[in-house]
Amino acid sequence: MLKLSCNAADQIQALAQCRFLDPSKPGLLPSRRRAAAAAVVSCSPAGKAPTLAVVSDGPARVEPGPGSLADRLRLGSLTEDGLSYKERFIVRCYEVGMNKTATVETIANLLQEVGGNHAQSVGFSTDGFATTPTMRKLNLIWVTARMHIEIYKYPTWSDVVEIETWCQGEGRIGTRRDWIIKDYATGQVTGRATSKWVMMNQETRRLQKVDDDVRDEYLIFCPRESRLAFPEKNNGSLKKIAKLEDSAQYSRLGLVPRRADLDMNQHVNNVTYIGWVLESMPQEIIDSYELQMITLDYRRECQHDDVVDSLSSHEPDENSEDISQLKGTNGSAASPAAEDYCQFLHLLRLSGDGLEINRGRTQWRKKPIRMCQSRPNWRKRRGSARRTHPGVFKTQTSGTVDVTDLY
Repeated sequence: MLKLSCNAADQIQALAQCRFLDPSKPGLLPSRRRAAAAAVVSCSPAGKAPTLAVVSDGPARVEPGPGSLADRLRLGSLTEDGLSYKERFIVRCYEVGMNKTATVETIANLLQEVGGNHAQSVGFSTDGFATTPTMRKLNLIWVTARMHIEIYKYPTWSDVVEIETWCQGEGRIGTRRDWIIKDYATGQVTGRATSKWVMMNQETRRLQKVDDDVRDEYLIFCPRESRLAFPEKNNGSLKKIAKLEDSAQYSRLGLVPRRADLDMNQHVNNVTYIGWVLESMPQEIIDSYELQMITLDYRRECQHDDVVDSLSSHEPDENSEDISQLKGTNGSAASPAAEDYCQFLHLLRLSGDGLEINRGRTQWRKKPIRMCQSRPNWRKRRGSARRTHPGVFKTQTSGTVDVTDLY
C-alpha cells in the first residue's frame, strides 16, 4: 500500500477517485490507473483538518474531515454509486414571476448551479470551467454547444425542487450532461434537460477532440451504461433548428449585455441568452401561454461590448403527434392538446455584422385561466414595447433600453 501527499489543487480529485472506485471491479477504473488505486491519500489544506481516503483490495471508504462551510450547508451530494449528483433547492421569492411560479431563467440557473456543484464534488476545477487536471495543463475548457429544457410543471414560491444530474461521453468531440427535475414533496418529475458540450482551447478559441487522457479522467464518474434524460426516439432534444432569416415576424433590436449578465469567465452567461430570446416574443403569447420547451444552439461567444438583435417567428407544426407525445420513461407529464400550444423559431445575432450568436426553438402551452387573469396591466408600464409595424417592436422610452424592463 502506497501513501501519497498532494497539494490543494489536486486534493479533491484524488479523494474523489479513491472514494468511488472499487479496484476489485475492473470496469470502474481504466487499467493504466488500476495500479495506483491501492493507496492512502492524506491531504491537509492550510487551516483545515486532514481528510483521509483509504482504498485497499476491498470497497473504497472515506473518513471525511469537517469540509467547507458550503459543503456542510449545501443540500446536495453524490448518489450512493458516485455516478450522479442530487441537490435540493427552495424556490425564493426573487426567483418567481407575476404568477408566483419560477421563471424559466430560474430553472436554467438551478441546472447550471447543480452541474457546477457536481463537478466540484468529484474534484474538477472550481474556476467555472469544470476542467480536469489534463485539461488545465493543456489550457482546454468546456463550452456549451446545445441546451434543451422541458418543463411540465413550474414550481411556485417556497416549493422544494430536487435536481439530479450526471455526465457521459458524447462521441469523440465532447460530452453531455443530463438533468431530472422533481417536486421533492411528491417525487413527481416536473422537468428534464440535456446539454452537449465541446472542448475548446482557451487561447486559440478553436475546438479540439477529447483525447484519451481527458476521457479517462471524467468517464470514471459517469454511468457505465448509457443513461438519457430523453430516451424517447425522435424526442425534441434531437431536432435540428433551421436558421431564421431577416423576414422574422417579431424582433427586439439593440440588446446590450449588462455587467450582471457576465459570468465568472467574463462572457455573457448562458442563461442570459434565454432572456434575450424571450424579448422578441409577441406579448399575446406571453399573456396567454407559458414556456414548456426551449432548445438553444450556441454558435458564437458574446462579449460585454456586443450589441444583439433578437428575432422570432411562428413555426408551423409539421409533427404535432411527436410534439404532443412528451410523456416518457422518466415520468414526465403529457403535453396539452395540439390546439393548446404553439412553437417559434428564434435567432440571436450581432447587430453590426449580423453574425449568428444563437438559434433556438420554443414551444408554449396555454396557461390556466386563473394565471391569464392575474396579470397586471402590462401596457401601462414605463418602457413597454409596442408593435409599430409587422415584425418590429419599438419602445416608448428614450436612450438605452434595459432588457429587464419588460417583465
